[in-house]
Amino acid sequence: FVSNGTFAVDTGIFTGRSPKDKWVVRNPGTDSEKLVDWNNINQEASPEVWNDLYANSISHMNKAERLYVFDGYVGANPATQKKVRFITEMAWQHHFVRNMFIRPTTEEELVGFEPEFTIINSCQTSNPKWKEHGLNSDVYACFNLEEKVAVIGGTYYGGEMKKGIFALMNYWLPLEGIMSMHCSANKGPAGDTALFFGLSGTGKTTLSADSSRFLLGDDEHGWDNDGIFNFEGGCYAKTIDLKEENEPEIFRAIRPDALLENNTIDPETNWPDFADTTKTQNGRVSYPLYHIPNYEPSGMAGHPDNCIFLTCDAFGVLPPVARLDSNQAVYHFLSGY
Repeated sequence: FVSNGTFAVDTGIFTGRSPKDKWVVRNPGTDSEKLVDWNNINQEASPEVWNDLYANSISHMNKAERLYVFDGYVGANPATQKKVRFITEMAWQHHFVRNMFIRPTTEEELVGFEPEFTIINSCQTSNPKWKEHGLNSDVYACFNLEEKVAVIGGTYYGGEMKKGIFALMNYWLPLEGIMSMHCSANKGPAGDTALFFGLSGTGKTTLSADSSRFLLGDDEHGWDNDGIFNFEGGCYAKTIDLKEENEPEIFRAIRPDALLENNTIDPETNWPDFADTTKTQNGRVSYPLYHIPNYEPSGMAGHPDNCIFLTCDAFGVLPPVARLDSNQAVYHFLSGY
């Protein structure tokens, strides 16, 4: 615990996700086999490899003295909300998913809860047969779309669970006619909404946490016929060079219930040194949305009035600020701007 009672963890070797160790099971003759764009990002694993990885994780979890189960939701729109379950062996990982996903509000909701997808995080085991399986290392995050289960091994990094669920929403929602988006979102007092698209580190979380507007979410949203909605129940902010005067909402969100990841703690003050990147430049803090005073409790808003594309153009090809017409916006969005 740091000086104000916020819990801090070190995720070990992996301070970020391991994209080369993420796999999707290719089940022959199924809908998912036809729908997934199999490539070097959506890497395929055979059902035989899945069986081994699943057995490896289950065998390990069966030996645990204690397991932690979180049942909750992804997607703020009740009409398309998905039920998800996380089974972890680390208490802090339970804390992480409780921060990041939508929490049940009553005990009654959990009676007869049937998850639409389950993630089993056996982070303290790894895959000794990875070479035999033709994988890239002994670390794995393997998703079976037909069995609606994923297993994770060899990495403690909490973001594997967060982004794993985002990948599933990217699979599910387009089939329902809903656009899934990697963006932050907020709305003004008059109800005008803004989306901030951008890769990691371009400013989505910072720009959406605006004291004059209401925060919907900082990273993942859907856009349907009624408007936009947040997927998550929390934020996952980068902490590198975090200062209260520059990012007051995020800085003040670091309080009990928040979870600091991979930040160097000053032994004299017992407070993170956010300028120290000895461990990683990807230091993070997760916190529930209600840590932001002006958040939108419903997680929903109308159709966007403004879409802002954030980029980090080191070559000077793009102007610092540009107003795009519809055709330009489509072009740059599809091109990854």
